[in-house]
Amino acid sequence: MTYAGEVFKPVGGLGWVITGIMVVCTLAGCSGNHGDSEKKADTPAPVIKGVLLETVTTTTLPETMEMVGTVRARTSAVVSARIPGTISVLKVREGDRVRKGQLLVQLDAQENQANAAVAVSGVDEAQRGLEEARSRKKMADTTFARYQNLFKEQAISRQEFDVKQTERDLASQGVARAEARLKQTQSGSRAASAISGYTRILAPISGIITSKQADLGATVFPAQPLMTIEDEGSYQLELSVPESIAPIVKPGTAVQVTLDAMKTAFNARISEIVPAADPASRTFIAKVALGQKGLKSGMFGRGAISLGTKINGLLVPRKAIVEQGALTSVWVVDKNALARMRLVKVGKTFGDNVEVLSGLSDGERIAVAGVEKVSEGSKVE
Repeated sequence: MTYAGEVFKPVGGLGWVITGIMVVCTLAGCSGNHGDSEKKADTPAPVIKGVLLETVTTTTLPETMEMVGTVRARTSAVVSARIPGTISVLKVREGDRVRKGQLLVQLDAQENQANAAVAVSGVDEAQRGLEEARSRKKMADTTFARYQNLFKEQAISRQEFDVKQTERDLASQGVARAEARLKQTQSGSRAASAISGYTRILAPISGIITSKQADLGATVFPAQPLMTIEDEGSYQLELSVPESIAPIVKPGTAVQVTLDAMKTAFNARISEIVPAADPASRTFIAKVALGQKGLKSGMFGRGAISLGTKINGLLVPRKAIVEQGALTSVWVVDKNALARMRLVKVGKTFGDNVEVLSGLSDGERIAVAGVEKVSEGSKVE
């Protein structure tokens, strides 16, 4: 009131009246706001029904080591060019399914095709040369037989007989050379035809085109990859296993596999182990055969292997976990039956349960069913 008195100077008493009104209004306003706060504080919490609660207890868990890996096709083929050329026909693209022997790419390689045509002409020429040599030999054989009779009758000299005998022998050698020439040209023709056939690139296996590195009109060279085909019928998870647990990891070892993209977890066994370790990462590859539908090469997967020891931990049902972006939480119900969201850190998966590493204590109650009904501060009955 003193501050108001200093601001408003008394003018015959009117100023004091205005100041008094202001103070009264201010006090009235403050009293009104305080009443609203008390009214809000007295609002009862909403009651939620149909929520199943469970008490968290410490349990003994097998100690495991989790490893990451990648899903890959057990059978795949990288299709590459065997001769240089230009892609004139491209029949497939990524995602297409192909069968073994199907035409994938046609190359325009005119030089190889010309060589094949020349080789075919060479075979025709060698065939005609052989026929000519055989005709000469036939004539030489007939002439030699006639001269042989004349020589026996002493109608010709020894020299004339020897000349015809030499001509017969030369004719025989000519046939042998012609036959060898024909075989040589036939082999060359087959090689040229095979090389010419390399312009038609066929699918080596049946499967799906997962990648394509060349386009229509591109010039390719020998051994250049063009595309990759993977067999959809068999996939495997390749896990990177630390060399420190190498003694306990063998073919047939049980492993719990988790595929995040498919939101599934299941038990499996290691089918194969690559005997050589990677010197950079000090890990070796363990392969786990997969039989699930909808798998794709390159998917991320995890595998957990038991180390043979036990630890104490907290397990909660997976359906109790609430995921919001990068945050993981559960609904904790206190002794007053009020629900509070609690951030937690989860660990390994054990079937339908998840290990909670931090955020929960033994004996606390959490919502495990009807979680979608719960809200912050609600009363759970």
